[in-house]
Amino acid sequence: MLWDKEAVRYSVLLALLGAVFYISFLGGVHLFDWDEINFAEISREMLITGEYTRVYIDFQPFWEKPPLFFWLQAAAMQVFGVNEFAARLPNAVCGIITLVVLFNIGRRLYDTRFGLIWAGVYFGTILPFLYFKSGIIDPWFNLFIFLGVYYFVLSHWKRNGYTGIELPASHWTYLIAGGLFIGLAMLTKGQVAYIIACLAFFVYWVIYERFRFYINMPQFLVFTLAAVVITLAWYGIETWNNGPWFIGAFLEYQYRLFSTPDAGHRGFPFYHVVVLLVGCFPASVFTIRSFFKLPGEEQAFRKDFQVWMKILFWVVLILFSIVQSKIVHYSSLCYYPLTFLATVVIDKMVRGEIQLLRWMRIALWSIGGLFILVTVALPFLGMNIELIEPLFSKDPFAAANLEADVTWTGFEIIPGLLLFAVIFLTLRWWRQEQFRRAIPTLFGGTAIFVMLTLIFFINRIESYSQRAAIEFFESKVGEDAYLITDGYKSYAQYFYGKTREYSRKGEEEREILFSGDIDKDVYIVTKIHKADRLRARPELTEIGAKNGFVFFKREKTAGD
Repeated sequence: MLWDKEAVRYSVLLALLGAVFYISFLGGVHLFDWDEINFAEISREMLITGEYTRVYIDFQPFWEKPPLFFWLQAAAMQVFGVNEFAARLPNAVCGIITLVVLFNIGRRLYDTRFGLIWAGVYFGTILPFLYFKSGIIDPWFNLFIFLGVYYFVLSHWKRNGYTGIELPASHWTYLIAGGLFIGLAMLTKGQVAYIIACLAFFVYWVIYERFRFYINMPQFLVFTLAAVVITLAWYGIETWNNGPWFIGAFLEYQYRLFSTPDAGHRGFPFYHVVVLLVGCFPASVFTIRSFFKLPGEEQAFRKDFQVWMKILFWVVLILFSIVQSKIVHYSSLCYYPLTFLATVVIDKMVRGEIQLLRWMRIALWSIGGLFILVTVALPFLGMNIELIEPLFSKDPFAAANLEADVTWTGFEIIPGLLLFAVIFLTLRWWRQEQFRRAIPTLFGGTAIFVMLTLIFFINRIESYSQRAAIEFFESKVGEDAYLITDGYKSYAQYFYGKTREYSRKGEEEREILFSGDIDKDVYIVTKIHKADRLRARPELTEIGAKNGFVFFKREKTAGD
């Protein structure tokens, strides 16, 4: 049976584990520019305008993202208020669901132990854990794509007679389910979801099926139609209500995102390789071993799923290595195949089919050592800030950031010491083949390390980086004034200033705010190295400065 008492019991325990770790401390620090604040502001404006089909930022149409994630955020804000907790809650819920989903898929493909290890590996891998504590779109986007590919694979197995796995539904049911999930992914972040899925299907067709049609054209059209039906919940209604221009602008942005570096996010060709190797510690170390020959006999469907996961991994990695924009979360869909392949390796180690090789021990210490070094060194440097000030002598903004009043106690080294103990004990127990101790220690310990690092460091990091500007915007809540930034891009003025109308930020309109007739006061925030050009304008009065940010005011024109 696909579900029994054991499956229910472990699912509930994993859900509780996810709830404890993912929901706690969600509202403990301000949202971070750009993405977290950008998305939360979109959701806040949905509540203000009552417009749920068209996405707005600064009360102007924003065509970069479809609305599904913002619907989730807006719903959370309706219940818990417009705050950081509500903005991040949808991803915490996604994390809880993901642990349960991975356990049950792993249990279906292999056994209960495999499902528990996969859920535990995902839970105890650094970047996936962090993403479930964030307010960005990608966790839901990635889950929907993964489930879309998974159900497509089940349809393929059912149609082509794979044995050894229970598939009670028809292949059409699995196929439609896969299409619906891809449609949800498209409704979350755009057509790239369909592109990724189709690339994976194509690579499998070319390399492993050698151009044999494992799915025929009518079936593929049904899959596509299922995806399209879901997207019509937005694309169709928006076009019907407001015409095609908004959807056209959205599609144009999607193309531009692939062809040009977005917002200056240019990186080197192997950017995402480094991100996955370091950011997906410790799972990444075991994943590397999966790309070499693995011993042991596997049933056909298990071998095939390993093929699918390798294809999905490489499609995403190569695609976003080619894309000009290099942002950490672009390769985050790799977390699913990466942790699955790591679990395959760990499961074979538990079975005694392969060993933890010397290079793997070195990799665990090397990558883990980077995190240990950083978390131990930062408190020391924080308490001796004068040691690093010379490094920022040519960057006045960063130098001024270091002037923030941040208290370091020395206890912040605890996460680093914990991770050292985790790696040491894991390798010791692994040599003794005490896997029931070693595996939970490594991945559970890493999860606790990440949680403690957030508790000890994230507020302090935010104090240096953005808090002075956010506190300034918060101080203007309720004041009928324009809030803008100059010389840098931010969404903080809207969300934390709780603006309720368009800020007139276009170039011509901005000049009016600087020198033309205005109906209310204007507050301008800039960075210290860009403040002189504002000081040269007699209409503006400098009213303060803090930690690299400089604040100006222009009073409304008399007689308005």
